[in-house]
Amino acid sequence: MLKPVVQEETSGCGIASVANILGKTYSEMKAEANAMGIHASDESLWSDTQYVRRMLSSAGVEASDEEIPFESWEALPDLALLSIKYHREEGRDFWHWVVFKRAGGRSFVLDSASYLPSNIRQDFDAMQPKWFIEVKKA
Repeated sequence: MLKPVVQEETSGCGIASVANILGKTYSEMKAEANAMGIHASDESLWSDTQYVRRMLSSAGVEASDEEIPFESWEALPDLALLSIKYHREEGRDFWHWVVFKRAGGRSFVLDSASYLPSNIRQDFDAMQPKWFIEVKKA
């Protein structure tokens, strides 16, 4: 049974999303991120893609170089980081990171937000992704 990682800090969605992809706990991924100078307290974690790319790359996981505009759930690759809850504050972009996964004929989103009743989501109409980063695990 899939056990999604829940973020332990308000701004830890990037760390938790990478942990979900790599099969690590939040504390394991946080320790690795901190060792790379990446901290959940840094608000740019929600407005810059380099941090999640660096964490994935350090684990040998390939991510697309560009953010790809979201068109439909069916058009997504089997594994992707999605930006949802996209908004602008003081001229800066912000979003919440989630992981889209297609496995065993099912599609779902691993959402690390601690306030959700379930962190495995299939309420696709409720989420409004802006763009995604394709993730390719070897």
